Amino acid sequence: MRFYGLALAMSALVLGACGGGDDAATTDTATTATPGAAAPAGAPAAGAAAAAAAVTGQVHEVKMVGDAQGFRFEPANLTIKQGDGVKFTMVSGGPHNVSFENVPDAAKAQLDANIPAAEKMSELQTRYYQNAGEEVTISFANVPAGAYNIVCIPHAAMNMRGVITVQ
Repeated sequence: MRFYGLALAMSALVLGACGGGDDAATTDTATTATPGAAAPAGAPAAGAAAAAAAVTGQVHEVKMVGDAQGFRFEPANLTIKQGDGVKFTMVSGGPHNVSFENVPDAAKAQLDANIPAAEKMSELQTRYYQNAGEEVTISFANVPAGAYNIVCIPHAAMNMRGVITVQ
């Protein structure tokens, strides 16, 4: 049954991508980092390679859930301080991943470098997590203040989205 659910989810994703849809529905949650915000000291210039920066503050947990209530990040919206980390934990209804969307150029290199290499699928995306208890911690050290959109690629059509706001 799980295979059929995944096949249905993937079909919905493909059909949603091909189906025109309402642009307003996709732009309501589209927020980006504050334009013109200065990169923190030690952050690379836009387009430059960056070194991973370790968490220097608190680690916050976001659960990745899929159940009878739907697919979601819990909490979907989280405000953290620069230097904090976010631990994404697979709870149910996988596969899940974390993908950052609409990341400003000034933040891309550092945020991408802060995703552990062993957990990375591609730029600004983690691998898929299928088993309860799997997790990844992403550091927001040296990442400019702003709002960072996250989406679970397998469940994007089911609106599994959120925002991490860095102060």
